[in-house]
Amino acid sequence: MHVGLIAPPWVPVPPPAYGGTEEVVDELARGLASAGHRVTLFATGDSSCPVARRWAFDTAVQQMNTTMPECRHVQAAYDELRHCDVIHDHTTVGPVWARSQGITTPIVVTVHNPFTADSRPVYRRISEYASIVAISRSHRAQARDVPVRAVIRHGLDPTRFVPGDGSGGYAMYLGRFAPEKGAAEAIRIARGAGWPLVIAAKMQTPEERLYYVTLIEPELGPDVHFVGEATRAERDRLLRNATALLDPITWSEPFGLVMIEALASGTPVVAFPNGAAPEIIDDGVTGFLPRTEAEASAALRATPTLDRGQCRAAVEGYYSARRMVDDYVDLYSRLTHGPSVLRAG
Repeated sequence: MHVGLIAPPWVPVPPPAYGGTEEVVDELARGLASAGHRVTLFATGDSSCPVARRWAFDTAVQQMNTTMPECRHVQAAYDELRHCDVIHDHTTVGPVWARSQGITTPIVVTVHNPFTADSRPVYRRISEYASIVAISRSHRAQARDVPVRAVIRHGLDPTRFVPGDGSGGYAMYLGRFAPEKGAAEAIRIARGAGWPLVIAAKMQTPEERLYYVTLIEPELGPDVHFVGEATRAERDRLLRNATALLDPITWSEPFGLVMIEALASGTPVVAFPNGAAPEIIDDGVTGFLPRTEAEASAALRATPTLDRGQCRAAVEGYYSARRMVDDYVDLYSRLTHGPSVLRAG
């Protein structure tokens, strides 16, 4: 098949640092190409994913989530990709634009953000002409009356991650500064366990900077170290040397790519059981799912007893990019040829 992938215009593919959606698009593009499919990726011109690429913007748009640049981006994307066998859209505005242009190519829309009271009516309408994909069972439950064609969880290529032994002796927090992401909670949990904490986090928007100045900066010291927004190489090094990842999310996160990045590095995860965390973490095997900060501190102290090989095995198996690609190819095939077509690869 010829698959057209549309990434958002805010971050190159693959992302140089923070960028979960772009990380997934990169894995999918590479995996589809390796399985023998023709792939055209519409991203930004500074992307380096090794497939055919097209773009409207030479570099990533700095003002994230601004309407007109995204409209220009998706307008050009659908013009470019309308002759593909399938268009797989990872943007917000794109599927709405497609309807106005009378696109007849089958469209797959992976929803990376939560389904909300505001977004559900929009996705209900989109589902009339595109196939909606949720990224976890929890995410599908959020969709409520939005028709979801498939649940396809994210995957990673485990060969890109070097497993470590956790000899750094620290817990790690990796993400962005937002109340629901739990960086402030991670500090309290690590201190409750008597462990040092390394924080690598995105801090670009005014809200993220305010969170840092108010809740994180006053807590920095010998036991809490902020390294900034880590590059992919820095992230991988920090993860494999960490004894555990702390991910005390306080919201129904649709997936949580950072958790499988940690598992691919052999690093167990301590996360609150919100959103997709119970689907990703095998409690007592690849991490722990405590409900309070005190329980999380105790769980953190117990992570050295877990088998890091089991963490890695979870990504080599179910959370691999190969499984994700197979799931999407199966969906593409059903949309273009019917259920009798075999998966590629």
